[in-house]
Amino acid sequence: MRAIGIHLGLNAVDPAHYMGWTGELTACENDANDMANIARSNMFETTILLSREATSNRLLQMLAGEAARMISGDMLILTIAGHGTQIVDVNGDEPERRDEAWVLYDRMLIDDEIYTALAQFNSGVKILTITDICHSETSVRLRLAWERLRYRPRELPYTQASRIVSKQSARYTRALSASQQRSRSDLRSTTLLMSACKDEQLALDGDRNGQFTGTLRNVWADGHFNGDYISLVKKIREYMPPSQTPGLLGLGPSVKEFAARRPFSRG
Repeated sequence: MRAIGIHLGLNAVDPAHYMGWTGELTACENDANDMANIARSNMFETTILLSREATSNRLLQMLAGEAARMISGDMLILTIAGHGTQIVDVNGDEPERRDEAWVLYDRMLIDDEIYTALAQFNSGVKILTITDICHSETSVRLRLAWERLRYRPRELPYTQASRIVSKQSARYTRALSASQQRSRSDLRSTTLLMSACKDEQLALDGDRNGQFTGTLRNVWADGHFNGDYISLVKKIREYMPPSQTPGLLGLGPSVKEFAARRPFSRG
């Protein structure tokens, strides 16, 4: 069987695209390396994309390639640590008139594009997506200092993100036109989405790891954790601050069986 991990960590983004904003963060590259280590310890073949390497074209090409190769029984782990944001709805498909997006190095990757990429995967493929980002209106990861929370916002607010999209509207329109405009309901694979926080909350950045990724690492304890995906997220929540509540969403067929498996196990 094929078992692949793709791990993105962005400590910075391209200021040329983001109107001078560099999106500086501290721990996201560490997060990507640590999630790749977990995947490798479970016999996954991994690719790590850090900051400049984590571009929209690179990720979409990799996902398309894996979708063409993977068959029923194969598994993909996709993790991202960095900024998330919301932007004005580009194509009118969102009732709230806002799209969510991953802030990649070269541009924002809109949720429509993400689901179009994942919808290419065949039935029977398992996909685990772990996002240590936030999609709140202010869309910040805050820096977690040594012994207490000292809030240093690292943000791409909705208003600024929307200005970037407006200034480069042709680029984003082309990107969405190139996709097939799929949604979560179009996924044929069995997919688990593990998120660092609720939509209205903020994900915290730290000196070594993001708050979520660091807690996941500690709970996982180099594989000594005994349980399934549901109990893993439940245990992580016990060690998280009330302001950051990780979530788990299942999509597609046989998702209950997937959620009941040992985390990060192949097949």
